[in-house]
Order: sequence, then C-alpha cells, then structure tokens
Amino acid sequence: MSLEDTELKIGGTSFKGVWIAIVLGIGSTIGGGVWTASSLYSRLESVEARVIPDVAPIEEKISLIETQLRDNNVAQLQGKLAELGTNLVTIKDNYDKMLEFKEDIGELKQKVTKMETVVQKAELVTEEVKEFEDDIKVVKKEIQDLWDGMDYLSNPLK
Repeated sequence: MSLEDTELKIGGTSFKGVWIAIVLGIGSTIGGGVWTASSLYSRLESVEARVIPDVAPIEEKISLIETQLRDNNVAQLQGKLAELGTNLVTIKDNYDKMLEFKEDIGELKQKVTKMETVVQKAELVTEEVKEFEDDIKVVKKEIQDLWDGMDYLSNPLK
C-alpha cells in the first residue's frame, strides 16, 4: 500500500494520499508557527511585567567609586605595576645567576676536595723524604767514618 493508493473519504469527497500529506505538512507548519508566536508573546509579556529598579542609588555608588579611584591615584597604578614587573624580571635574572654560581661552587668544592687529597699525599711523601734525608745523613756519617778509618789504617801515625 503506497501513498498514491491511499484514499480518504470525508463528507462525500475523497482525498488522495498525496493531498493528505500536503494538508498535514501545511497544518503542522501553521501549528508550529502559532505555538512559536504564542511562546514569543508570553516572553514579551513577562519582560514587560518586570519593574525597572531606580538607578539613582547605583549612580551614586558609581560616582563614589570614581571619587575613591581618583583619590587613591589609581591612574599611576599602571606605572607602579610596570616598575614592579621590571623589578621582578631583575630579581629573576639575579636568581638565575645565583643558580649558575651555585653550580660553579659545587664544581669548586669537588676541585678543592681533590686538591686536599693531593696535599695529603704530598705531606706523606714529604715525611718519607725527611726520614730518607735523616737516613742519608746517617749513611754519609758512616761512610765518612769508614773513610776516616781507612785513612787511619793506611797511615796510623797521622
């Protein structure tokens, strides 16, 4: 059963399916328009029903706020904020430099620790050299005594 074959008889008049579809489309469009117009009208009535408050107290408050802003010199606030921003940038740059110094100090601490180790080793070697020097003096003394003994043996009358 198709739309072309459908037929509706009302009061002795028969309507074909295509005409029924057209009439239903036009009827729903008109119904939607009436509903939209009704909704718009009710919204307009609710807006008209609202009471607009007296704005005189609000104007007084606004003028009071403007006076306070002028008295507190808010116009110069922009300059002060710019100066503060510049100071913050300077502080950040100095902080970055301090972080670099901190890294350099860490490297220097490592180098100083290595140097301390080298100095301790040098002190140990120096002590060993002093002991060796004392031993050399003793050996020289003994050699000199041996030479003196040999000289005495070679010529005991001297």
